[in-house]
Amino acid sequence: MHFEHDVVVVGGCGHVGLPLGIAFATRGLDVVLYDTSAAAVDTVNEGAMPFQDAGASAVLPQVLEARRLSATTDPSSIPGAEHVIVVVGTPIDRHLSPDIDAVTRVITSLTEYLVPGQLVVLRSTIYPGSTRRVARIVANLDRDIDVSFCPERVAEGHALEEVTTLPQIVSGSTPRAAKRAAALFRHLTAEIVELDPDEAELAKLFTNTWRYVKFALANQLYMIANDSGLDYERIRRAVTYHYPRAADLPGAGLAAGPCLLKDTMQIAAFAENRFTLGHTAVMVNEGLPLYVIGQLEKRFELADMTVGILGMAFKPESDDIRSSLSYRLKRVLIAKAARVLCTDPFVTVDPYLVSLETVLADADLIVIAAPHQEYKALAFDKPIVDLTNLLGHGVKV
Repeated sequence: MHFEHDVVVVGGCGHVGLPLGIAFATRGLDVVLYDTSAAAVDTVNEGAMPFQDAGASAVLPQVLEARRLSATTDPSSIPGAEHVIVVVGTPIDRHLSPDIDAVTRVITSLTEYLVPGQLVVLRSTIYPGSTRRVARIVANLDRDIDVSFCPERVAEGHALEEVTTLPQIVSGSTPRAAKRAAALFRHLTAEIVELDPDEAELAKLFTNTWRYVKFALANQLYMIANDSGLDYERIRRAVTYHYPRAADLPGAGLAAGPCLLKDTMQIAAFAENRFTLGHTAVMVNEGLPLYVIGQLEKRFELADMTVGILGMAFKPESDDIRSSLSYRLKRVLIAKAARVLCTDPFVTVDPYLVSLETVLADADLIVIAAPHQEYKALAFDKPIVDLTNLLGHGVKV
């Protein structure tokens, strides 16, 4: 069957879909981005990125001008593409339980647009077993459609750079599906790692869970050192200096973002809540803002102070506030301090942010939450809480 387009990305104007679509377009494929957000679609079609991703703002206008990429809110674009990449993943609810049926609901809503000869690619993190459930739904359509799971593994903010440099994990519900998935992603990289769908689903979850647990260990060690009046970062530098077995020991910090906690909780649910290490990691990482505030209450009269928070994104040099622990820090401080002022040089979606100049002028105490590099050059004349040791000094909390 002849298709008008090579790829359609469902959810294509988001953090996963847009860089992936741009990457395929730069390799000569004809790509359509389907998204329900009219604002995001308009932004992309105007040649602007709705969020930060290194290098993407320069490439997007080029692939648009070459007519290799377009964005639309019209789902009728789906039948015209050979490869349907779905970037909707499994979320967790407020009780930290995964919504196991989220992906299958999306696929069910798309079935009227799926046609014979297509390859459906699940790309975002999904609960184990989801690929096989989707394959059964598609098989019941009796339209000769293949299903695969090919997890994204890029760092947020660097997706366009990494999607063509990292090996791609591919899987398929059948050998033909796996072969087609491998052929698709070889447009981006020559290194393909093939797994069974269940293995690929766990590979993605294991990757993020490993990082989350590693950050939790660093934060726990930070608290132990700090409670003893010692400098964790000074100790960490000594431990990691020319010592490869400890080279990946992270610094302390607010470990968050849209994936790490979520994926750790998916593993916990899949393991029937026997993943005690994962649950402990959640307690440590999510508890760090409370630990910091508790320590500050021992040293300062917060009720009489204005506290400034520098950096509301979930990580440095990012505009992404999804699951950012800076906001957890803010919520607790609002109940403790006389006033809380927040700023971030990259975040544009929070109307309550104030300028850096206002925070520096009005705050009695400053917490560097997201260690953006521009804060390194600032001169401070008031107490600074510098969790990540960005400045090399600060209040030991």
